[in-house]
Amino acid sequence: MSGNDNDLKAIAQAMVAPGKGVLAADESVATMSKRLESIGVESTAEVRRDYRDMLLTTEGLGEYISGSILFDETLRQKSADGTAFPQLLEKLGILPGIKVDTGAKVLAKSPDEKITEGLDGLRERIEEYVSLGAKFAKWRAVITIGDGIPSTYCINANAHALARYAALCQEGGLVPIVEPEVLMDADNDIDRCFEVTEATHHAVFAELFEQRVDLEAMVLKPNMVLSGKKCETQASVEEVAEKTLALLRRTVPSAVPGIAFLSGGQSAEVATAHLNAMNGIGNAPWNLTFSYGRALQDPALKAWAGKADNVPAGQQALQTRSKFNSLATSAGYKPDMESEAA
Repeated sequence: MSGNDNDLKAIAQAMVAPGKGVLAADESVATMSKRLESIGVESTAEVRRDYRDMLLTTEGLGEYISGSILFDETLRQKSADGTAFPQLLEKLGILPGIKVDTGAKVLAKSPDEKITEGLDGLRERIEEYVSLGAKFAKWRAVITIGDGIPSTYCINANAHALARYAALCQEGGLVPIVEPEVLMDADNDIDRCFEVTEATHHAVFAELFEQRVDLEAMVLKPNMVLSGKKCETQASVEEVAEKTLALLRRTVPSAVPGIAFLSGGQSAEVATAHLNAMNGIGNAPWNLTFSYGRALQDPALKAWAGKADNVPAGQQALQTRSKFNSLATSAGYKPDMESEAA
């Protein structure tokens, strides 16, 4: 076993350390622009930098956050004090990460499905990202539930790409976050989500094995097993927790050090409640934590509202949500904490 292998395993363990989760702040320019427009703020490189600076300089953030996924633009930017963001994070005890895929595009000959691109030139980009200070990476695959989909073709194509990405990351010195996301946007019930997520995980781990990915040196970032947003019957918090854990026990090897769930469009409060309920059941062979984007950021974004005077309010909102999710990793979160914090 090489020193690099040991380093990657240690980083993966640190990413899912007890009481800590990952802040996803890796929105593309287009996505971040939409978020800023939602609060009436024009999106420029400087404004995006100011927003990320507000997030990443939150006092005490390292108590709850183990790592932060950045976008290419952000990885190259500097904080207001002139410190490059990767170095700023390391000073705070937070591992810097980087989104390396180039987005989900239409899958050839299956126009209602997506394939994530970005493998071309990835080996060289990984080398550069490591030189800039990145310690881990993220690649998101998108699986859509709909009439006659997902197809086996779509699931297998995305699983293959995820494994290729993961192998390249480990070869180049980055811990891969493997993110196969079954979207929650349709009208399907929770059982359909379970079925599709199970098939997706089986395909992903088969490809990870074939492509020699070290499971001890990666982190899985899956969706929870949920009812679709448009489903008339929404599963309870307890049912989501039970079915998600049952699904993971069927599909995820215990060698994986941790599972950092995506929020996938859930509200901040609901995402926290689901994570808390899973950890309340217990007996999982992995650390169960969070890698939320909007479910951590939305309250901070609204409190900040693009105004320098509101930076403390934005940081307080991020700290509160980070603390609540940290508590949820040990089933210590209670819904009445929300009203008390407000």
